[in-house]
Amino acid sequence: MAMIKIKLIKSPIGKTEKHKKTVEALGFKKVNQVLEKSDTPQIRGMINQISSMIELID
Repeated sequence: MAMIKIKLIKSPIGKTEKHKKTVEALGFKKVNQVLEKSDTPQIRGMINQISSMIELID
Protein backbone atom coordinates (compact mmCIF):
# COMPACT_ATOMS: atom_id res chain seq x y z
CA MET A 1 0.00 0.00 0.00
CA ALA A 2 1.20 3.52 -0.77
CA MET A 3 2.46 5.65 2.08
CA ILE A 4 2.16 9.41 2.48
CA LYS A 5 4.37 11.71 4.58
CA ILE A 6 2.75 14.65 6.32
CA LYS A 7 4.26 17.40 8.47
CA LEU A 8 2.43 19.55 11.02
CA ILE A 9 3.51 23.14 10.31
CA LYS A 10 0.98 25.10 12.40
CA SER A 11 -0.15 24.60 15.98
CA PRO A 12 -3.76 23.60 16.62
CA ILE A 13 -3.96 26.24 19.38
CA GLY A 14 -6.85 28.57 18.62
CA LYS A 15 -8.41 26.18 16.09
CA THR A 16 -11.79 24.50 16.44
CA GLU A 17 -12.16 21.46 18.67
CA LYS A 18 -12.83 19.31 15.58
CA HIS A 19 -9.48 20.33 14.06
CA LYS A 20 -7.65 19.67 17.33
CA LYS A 21 -9.11 16.17 17.52
CA THR A 22 -8.17 15.49 13.90
CA VAL A 23 -4.55 16.49 14.57
CA GLU A 24 -4.53 14.19 17.59
CA ALA A 25 -6.17 11.33 15.67
CA LEU A 26 -3.47 11.54 13.00
CA GLY A 27 -0.90 11.07 15.75
CA PHE A 28 0.80 14.45 15.88
CA LYS A 29 2.37 15.37 19.22
CA LYS A 30 4.26 18.56 18.29
CA VAL A 31 4.82 21.09 15.52
CA ASN A 32 7.30 20.14 12.75
CA GLN A 33 6.75 16.45 13.43
CA VAL A 34 6.72 14.26 10.31
CA LEU A 35 4.50 11.17 10.17
CA GLU A 36 4.17 8.47 7.55
CA LYS A 37 0.63 7.18 7.09
CA SER A 38 -0.97 4.76 4.65
CA ASP A 39 -2.74 6.50 1.77
CA THR A 40 -6.38 5.61 2.46
CA PRO A 41 -9.57 7.60 1.85
CA GLN A 42 -9.98 8.07 5.62
CA ILE A 43 -6.49 9.57 6.03
CA ARG A 44 -6.99 11.74 2.92
CA GLY A 45 -10.21 13.10 4.41
CA MET A 46 -8.44 14.01 7.64
CA ILE A 47 -5.64 15.68 5.66
CA ASN A 48 -8.18 17.70 3.65
CA GLN A 49 -9.90 18.82 6.85
CA ILE A 50 -6.71 20.36 8.31
CA SER A 51 -4.92 21.19 5.06
CA SER A 52 -4.04 24.71 6.24
CA MET A 53 -2.08 23.28 9.17
CA ILE A 54 -0.05 20.57 7.42
CA GLU A 55 2.09 20.05 4.35
CA LEU A 56 2.67 16.95 2.27
CA ILE A 57 6.27 15.83 1.85
CA ASP A 58 7.43 14.02 -1.29
